[in-house]
Amino acid sequence: MARTTTDHKEGRATVRTVYFTSKVLADGSHPFLICITKDRKRKYLATGEKLHPRYWNAEKGGDYRKSIRRSYPDPQRNDLINSLAGWEAKYDTAAGTFVSNDEQHTSADVARKAAEERKAARRVKVLAYVEEIAAGMVKRGQIGNAGVYRDLGNQLAKFIGAEAGAPEPPLGRGREQERAEWVRAHDVPFDRVNVAFCNEWEATLRATGAEEITLSLRFRTLRAVLNKAIGEGVAKREKYPFASNAEERHKFQVGKFDTTTSKRAISRAELERLKALAPATERQQLAKEVFLFSYYAGGINFVDLAQLRWRDLSQTEGAGLRLHYTRQKTGGKFSLRLLAPAEAIIERYRPFTYAGPDAYIFPILNAEKHRTALQVKNRSHKVLGQVNQDLKALATAATIETPLTTYVARHTMATILKRAGVSTAIISETMGHSSESVTAVYLDSFASDVVDSAFENLL
Repeated sequence: MARTTTDHKEGRATVRTVYFTSKVLADGSHPFLICITKDRKRKYLATGEKLHPRYWNAEKGGDYRKSIRRSYPDPQRNDLINSLAGWEAKYDTAAGTFVSNDEQHTSADVARKAAEERKAARRVKVLAYVEEIAAGMVKRGQIGNAGVYRDLGNQLAKFIGAEAGAPEPPLGRGREQERAEWVRAHDVPFDRVNVAFCNEWEATLRATGAEEITLSLRFRTLRAVLNKAIGEGVAKREKYPFASNAEERHKFQVGKFDTTTSKRAISRAELERLKALAPATERQQLAKEVFLFSYYAGGINFVDLAQLRWRDLSQTEGAGLRLHYTRQKTGGKFSLRLLAPAEAIIERYRPFTYAGPDAYIFPILNAEKHRTALQVKNRSHKVLGQVNQDLKALATAATIETPLTTYVARHTMATILKRAGVSTAIISETMGHSSESVTAVYLDSFASDVVDSAFENLL
């Protein structure tokens, strides 16, 4: 039992994750345990996580963030790291509570307190937890990601309600209170989301005509929710329905969905025809220049392009303009020298949009009108639809068979760089295609001049 003391300042228990090689599981893997140390006494607790030794690099000092080999495929590697970090955080928080209250305690006290907190947290159910994640994203300005999670919550609610014979869940503005009451009445615990649940939901989605890419997105998002819930002690690892390695073939396989897409890149010859084309309207001119700027600026995503401000440009002596921006989707930071065609597009808009460093470069957003994250999202989504519509008309005029979208510019950039012999790693860096952890490694691995040199192949 923890005791309050005024005689001394209570020391803090240390919490760390241990790859416990002394125990070998049935599939040859070793478990990860949480080790709590207080006054030289240790207590080990199971996390439910495990890893085959071929994916563990003992030479990295035992820190799981470094020792789990990159050959362990993502997203499983990233999911495992996040789960272990969540376990550490729970016990470390419990240890910190004792220190804050200056209570004498043992390692067993820390374990017991964390268990009590996890037990209380498990009262949270699936739909409520998904909404909690989405609401947090809205507060952080991640409107697009919040929409993905809320869409997941809506689809899950329909499925859960149909299984229970309940009426359709209320949706739309002005019905938030009705929906909250519906969720309280029909929500399910995390234990309900098992392999059978996933198989049944997949069959239901397929019956509605959902395509493979939609199925992949739905289940990847659900998997992310469960990983977060396990890391926070809201759900139990024992009921986890998704396969984490080849030995778990009996579990639900998110990778089974065929997300291959039709040809998205256009050839250099088609690109030249688009460049030579004279748009019929100013709106088509914007669409053309958005496409070309994305191509010449490393495949910048439309959402990021729309939010570029004049302050994001810097003049480098003898090397023209340099663009600095943060990718909305991943938070990755990018810095690239603008090629001459991209710089020319920028300068074309300067007389019309420059009203100070905080003004937007492209005439998509208005700093005075679009102030909130939701206003920015809605305006960007509207203009993106117009741009893609106009790009298809330009493709017809330029005799390009591939239906043009802003994504095609991004894909074309990557394809042309690859055919020019630029390494996949550098292309991945320019596009921010990988997970945040992998992107961070790329950013540490390549100097800006290496990426700048690669862009020369786009001319």
